[in-house]
Amino acid sequence: MASLTRTASSLALLAALALTAACGAPDAPATPAAPAATLRNEILWDTYGVPHIYGTSTAAVFYGYGYAQAQSHGDEILRLYGESRGRGAEYWGETYEPTALWVLTNGVPARAKVWYDEQDPAFRANLDAFAKGMNDYATAHADALDPDVRVVLPVSAVDVVAHAHRLMNYIYVASPNLGGEGEAPLVDASDRPVDPDYTGEDGSNTWAVSAKKSASGHALLLQNPHLGWNVNYFTYYEAHLVGPDFELYGATQVGLPVIRFAFSQQMGISNTVNGMMGSTTYRLTLRDKGYVYDGTVRPFEVTKTSYKVRRADGSVAEKPLEIRSTVHGPVFTRKDGVTVALRVAGLDRPGMLHQYFDMITAKNYDAFTSAMKRLQVPTFNISYADRDGNIEYIFNGIAPKRASGDVAFWRGLVPGDSSEYLWTDVHPYEELPRVTNPRAGFVQNSNDPPWFPSWPTEVDPDDYPPYLAPLTAESMRAQNSLSMMAEQHSLTLEKMMELKLSTRSLLADRTLPDLLEAAKADRSPGMQAAVTLLGAWDHTYSPDNRAGLLFEEWAKLFAGPSFTGLANYKVPFDPGNATTTPTGVKDPAAAVKMLREAIATTKKKYGAIDRVFGEVSRFKLGDVDVPGDGHVGGLGPFRVITWGPLDASGKRYPQHGETWIGMIEFSTPVRAYGLMSYGNSRQKGTTHRSDQLELLSKHQFRELWMQRAQVEAHVSERTELKP
Repeated sequence: MASLTRTASSLALLAALALTAACGAPDAPATPAAPAATLRNEILWDTYGVPHIYGTSTAAVFYGYGYAQAQSHGDEILRLYGESRGRGAEYWGETYEPTALWVLTNGVPARAKVWYDEQDPAFRANLDAFAKGMNDYATAHADALDPDVRVVLPVSAVDVVAHAHRLMNYIYVASPNLGGEGEAPLVDASDRPVDPDYTGEDGSNTWAVSAKKSASGHALLLQNPHLGWNVNYFTYYEAHLVGPDFELYGATQVGLPVIRFAFSQQMGISNTVNGMMGSTTYRLTLRDKGYVYDGTVRPFEVTKTSYKVRRADGSVAEKPLEIRSTVHGPVFTRKDGVTVALRVAGLDRPGMLHQYFDMITAKNYDAFTSAMKRLQVPTFNISYADRDGNIEYIFNGIAPKRASGDVAFWRGLVPGDSSEYLWTDVHPYEELPRVTNPRAGFVQNSNDPPWFPSWPTEVDPDDYPPYLAPLTAESMRAQNSLSMMAEQHSLTLEKMMELKLSTRSLLADRTLPDLLEAAKADRSPGMQAAVTLLGAWDHTYSPDNRAGLLFEEWAKLFAGPSFTGLANYKVPFDPGNATTTPTGVKDPAAAVKMLREAIATTKKKYGAIDRVFGEVSRFKLGDVDVPGDGHVGGLGPFRVITWGPLDASGKRYPQHGETWIGMIEFSTPVRAYGLMSYGNSRQKGTTHRSDQLELLSKHQFRELWMQRAQVEAHVSERTELKP
């Protein structure tokens, strides 16, 4: 059977269901995962470039996973591993020098060696096998890799640990912007410019629906990260892993040996960025070649080392590096000249990868919770669902215990001259916000703080310290998420797939009635044309809508470039009405003036106020160029796409947004559908870079093939493995 697709329209959903019933695919009795006696060490590559990796041991599966990642993303991964060694500038030149300094000053390569040695021996063997798989692929297919990155070979499990450490602790948790004025900007692999007007963050969506809220009596799970389309350390990779006693499907960032967005026949998890404040930037008071601390001047601890930089002519220069440290941590000088020290929580916790693996292979809820309690994963909301009908939301992370202050205080430059602000302990798992099997029957997160995981909420912010997370207005995207789930009383997987595609702008719902009523008084032809256009709009960012571009320009003025400003609403956000506020327009005359300005801006940028959205906003990779839809979460769509600036042809393309999408029903066997929007490989010559983009444009999903017979029916390539 050709890959099953599902569309947002009811007719298409019914047609797809009829096709499913006729072919007997997802609802037919399962062929169980192959027992150990029949497993072979092999990769079956399906027609979308997804590796189905089978192994006679856990280490053999890790080996195959490393081999597969090298085949699909070898150039990206080797570059990431070289950067995490602190040798990017040595390998590839001065462009990589800021990242090398960031990694080396924070001690990532040295700590990775210590963390590797501290792994459980059995899991360390799995990491070794993962690295060996990469090396063996590189040996067998050297010509398939970019000559520039072969210098990183061979890789080791220490490189794997270093990359994971850098990604989690020094990209997600500790920003090299150091409180706002970055001295050491990250290397960005983007081949498209970033829109300077956009400052919001739309990291991920997730839903977990309990058995009692599901029409089938089976729990449901949505996995939906939204990270950058052209940033190599955020690139997702889809895979299916089958060992003697486990089976996993899902996606993770390239170079990681574990699947972070994973599900099995028993359970699944999803992650969303939660902004856990696991680091602090301290402003130092310098004096007498030292720093002031509790009224005395202390000398810096100084480590002298060096690093290498490749010059444009190919020669390599060695540069000295003096690393200064305080009681807080390593010292940096920001671009504005301010000297700061950085403190990061969790540097004594090497077990993140192992914890993830035990979480996703848990046989029941108790085993999952036991793994979570280790608290080795430094950040991310975790949502959970299982075959037994359980669901859970956890505001997970390594959260420092602070004596005072709120989020705003700790996100800024914290005084470094007093021990009053030096934290030394972290909150245990039991002290983090968590909701298990809520009465509402669902949990959700759209990068909002942990106070509204379901509706009505069962979390009271007063039960937690004010520095843990801000009590701010729910984003329009989060409110859309809460409302859609709360309104469902017998949710099917098909309905969840339809809701996932929502491009509705809640910001338009909340403001357009007042704006249009006020704008009617302006009888100028231009204003009346805008009133007619916006009045006929259905408030969705569909590819064929003609009003969305004009509303986008107006909303930037009304709510700011990230669409999150609250000052211009008539009714402010009310936590007791978190799905319906803020709303209304406080100053209608000012709003009409904004619309007048937006009309002029829209005409200047797009040539008219009623350009078709999908003509301007495109999903484009290689030769595939199709209409786009969706928008940033500040406007309200659940289908998130951050659009870049216009290019010379007047088109714009995704910067980040819909990447991996996984939707799972924990039936027997599980039913699962999904999409890897930008394809599952980025190697030169791949056919799997843009082969799912048209599905994204058409609101269609692939069935995720897990049963061996399904996989065999869609094999495009076989790889025999010799771990």
